[in-house]
Amino acid sequence: MSSKNYIDVVIDGKIYNIGGFESEAYLQKVASYINNMILEFKKNEDFRMQKPDMQRILLEINIANDYFKAKKQADLLEDDLSIKEKEVYDLKHELILSDAKAQTATDELENALEKIKELEKEIIRLQSK
Repeated sequence: MSSKNYIDVVIDGKIYNIGGFESEAYLQKVASYINNMILEFKKNEDFRMQKPDMQRILLEINIANDYFKAKKQADLLEDDLSIKEKEVYDLKHELILSDAKAQTATDELENALEKIKELEKEIIRLQSK
């Protein structure tokens, strides 16, 4: 198991020490996402007029909204991947069957050609009598 990483980050002008098992770069990316969201919201006059508790709730709701949208997209991509994996499996199965049929047809053709050669030899033998 990897060790826990700790990093100082700046969120909304304050320094926080956050930790997690992810890389420091990832933890910084999370903090940056939150900080950017706060900065975007602070541009909105209606947001700035709200009490700090309401501002926090609005940010949390929007972060949760982003999460659920991303999760839905990931689920759709996973479903799509599953469908594509099944299609690939089916195509591989069809390819194997087609190869087997082609091999059977090739074997039958070779047998037929061999039979034709034998019959041609028999015709020649019969004609020379």
